[in-house]
Amino acid sequence: CARHAGPPDGGWGWMIVAGCFLVTICTRAVTRCISIFFVEFQAYFGQDYARTAWIHSIVDCATMLCAPLGSLISNHVSCQVGIMLGGLLASTGLILGSFATSLEHLYLSLGVLTGLGFALCYSPAIAMVGKYFNKRKALAYGIAMSGSGIGTFILAPVVQLLIEQFSWRGALLILGGFVLNLCVCGALMRPIALKEDCKNAPEILKHDHVAEAQKRVLERISVCSPLIKVWSHECLCYCSWKEYDFLLMPGFMVLAVSVLFMAYGCSPLFVYLVPYALSVGVSHHQAAFLMSILGVIDIIGNITFGWLTDRRCLKKHRHFCYLFAVGMDGLCCLFLPVLKNFPLLVPFSFTFGYFDGAYVTLIPVVTADVVGTSSLSSALGVVYFLHAIPYLVSPPVAGWLVDMTGSYTASFLLCGFSMIFSSMLLCMARLAKKFKRTRLQSFTNGTGTKQHIWTNGEIAYSVTAELDQKDVEFLAVDANSYSNR
Repeated sequence: CARHAGPPDGGWGWMIVAGCFLVTICTRAVTRCISIFFVEFQAYFGQDYARTAWIHSIVDCATMLCAPLGSLISNHVSCQVGIMLGGLLASTGLILGSFATSLEHLYLSLGVLTGLGFALCYSPAIAMVGKYFNKRKALAYGIAMSGSGIGTFILAPVVQLLIEQFSWRGALLILGGFVLNLCVCGALMRPIALKEDCKNAPEILKHDHVAEAQKRVLERISVCSPLIKVWSHECLCYCSWKEYDFLLMPGFMVLAVSVLFMAYGCSPLFVYLVPYALSVGVSHHQAAFLMSILGVIDIIGNITFGWLTDRRCLKKHRHFCYLFAVGMDGLCCLFLPVLKNFPLLVPFSFTFGYFDGAYVTLIPVVTADVVGTSSLSSALGVVYFLHAIPYLVSPPVAGWLVDMTGSYTASFLLCGFSMIFSSMLLCMARLAKKFKRTRLQSFTNGTGTKQHIWTNGEIAYSVTAELDQKDVEFLAVDANSYSNR
């Protein structure tokens, strides 16, 4: 692959966006459409609500739980190979599910196998968009992530029609063929080598674990061509650790904890909005219309919020835009228990749907701002992995609260407070970091002493004449930079 000094922000990048758009349709939209089969599965196998509901939970959890595996294959083999392999596995799972004779068969085929295939496709495709875009990154992600809402809006009636015409077995078989389009999406993911991806090559070559013969081979090949790596086991372990060293970054740790609370708060509402609407006297048709509003407005939130946060006035504040969107969804959940009729629930669906699409678009952008583009694929794998357990646990917990209290109030309040806490946690961490930086600058500028900055690789030591050894500040700067003020 050709090397670029920075993301091209266009060109083949728009084909990457189109490929990621199709990936989100084939993964997230198809996962949502699996719930349409719920009544058919329940009637055919004669099982209760809880046992049948595990099918959707398993495929959603497996997609997020195995996301780091998708990033690992993408980093060490190829993004193209990973997505194509995921498409084959997901299609195989759906096709095998069409021959199911028990719910356990569906758990393994439609749940585990299809979920694993989706995991190999989802996070690598999203990471590729981040490699091709910088200035218009949020807009590109908004278009790519809107595939989930658009796909749900189109596929839901199509899947229902397929079930009526060919039964649930025929519908699953046709969906299996449709999901094979993931292989086409994988072929579009042309690799790109950025300057920051290759800057660690000299450091790797100097490492003690690399034998002399291997050093000579590594000098002749590009570190950006993972298909022809011939490193030793020790070198591979070293480089694998370098890919995940962001796990020790304080900023990423805070983001990870925040994601756990955010994922817990957002999941139950999509499960219980329709039952809640029915419980307050809304008709079945109107309750279904509320979910349609959520899906359509989610698309608008994806694209418009991405475009807005790419504007010059907001680009530097995308982190706080993400916090604002998560916090607004939390407030919507807090007010939901007092909305007792359809005219009040419609504005709720508009507001919640818009900001849900907004923060989903900004998750990869915020992650890239924290860890950098070179570690984005691995970081997104971890971030989506953190969604898995809340997605699996939060709907049953919310249902248990409904059973215990006899109302949906406690469930929605817990979801709202969880999302608000997620937003406040990141906000406080961001403000603390800014305050620390401002205090350090004012302290060093107030000493009136001459400061020297020496660079050593990627680490710089900033020492002043009046500072103690404990006050040495480690600043990340480019290895070629030098300043003496």
